[in-house]
Amino acid sequence: MKELFERYQNGTLNLEDLDESYWEKTDKKEATRASSGKILNKLKDLFPMMVGGSADLGPSNKTYMNGAGDFTVEDRSGRNLHFGVREIGMGGICNGLALHGLRPYAGTFFVFSDYAKPMVRLASLMQLPVIYVYSHDSIGVGEDGPTHQPVEHLASYRSIPNITVFRPADQTETAAGWAVAMASEKTPTALILTRQNVDQIAETSKEAMKGGYILSDSEKETPDAILIASGSEVKPCMDAKKLLREQRVDVRVVSMPSIELFERQPEDYKNAVLPRNVKARVVVEASKDFGWGRYVGLDGAILGMESFGASAPGSELFDIYGFKAEPIAATVNEVIARCS
Repeated sequence: MKELFERYQNGTLNLEDLDESYWEKTDKKEATRASSGKILNKLKDLFPMMVGGSADLGPSNKTYMNGAGDFTVEDRSGRNLHFGVREIGMGGICNGLALHGLRPYAGTFFVFSDYAKPMVRLASLMQLPVIYVYSHDSIGVGEDGPTHQPVEHLASYRSIPNITVFRPADQTETAAGWAVAMASEKTPTALILTRQNVDQIAETSKEAMKGGYILSDSEKETPDAILIASGSEVKPCMDAKKLLREQRVDVRVVSMPSIELFERQPEDYKNAVLPRNVKARVVVEASKDFGWGRYVGLDGAILGMESFGASAPGSELFDIYGFKAEPIAATVNEVIARCS
């Protein structure tokens, strides 16, 4: 019992405890919310102090721990919490659980994260490693309409001091995000996950834990341009790289799931990923562009959202707003011309 209690009180992840099965990648398209649910159910067996749930959206957030039971008036041993539709209450409860030594997580749609914001801010201020599982992360929500498309929320959450915002591109990067969250001792983590299925990208790796890394490099020692993206926009950037190669333009693609983690890296690493002598840079993210300016400077461009989106199938919205290979490639060529 003493050993178990100490595990509860010191329940951070030692990355060496993760075997290769943790990093196994499916070959099928899959929403990162679905990947997250699978990873959560791997981690729950390693960490008996994990407790959590969702604000009445568990089946959609994929935040249910299979076989872990439900916490109820009759059964206090269950690890799945049913918070009800009260995000601020959910956040406050998770802060209390973290103060008690447990490792709590809380889930809802990303657009509803505003309701939880005061408690998220307190977790950051109090240095509590609470984990927030936010699904339905972008205009990919589609038919739910602009009210459910959190185009400004990434910028808002990134502006909070002492929080790690992590928007993965596929299953491997989702696993990396959970590893970062479970290894954290004093910083909460927000995992920002897709509703729509995304392709598995062969090049993604554990390097995602550094926040930003070279996903696909140029053949030239100095790339003609650098493409930077997070989440579901990483794959279109990889497609744009192929298209640009046909046009004899050689670019580097950088996956940036977490600006906060990238900024914590040594300067030589950051400069190796984003060399200062390459001014032609394009950021691609289906969100407001606020906060990305530091990476593109005065010469680069940001392909983001300038509106609240629209009501249409998510795949159509990505076409409408230019998050596909052709408009990305065209933007790169415009930036290269400007920097010449």
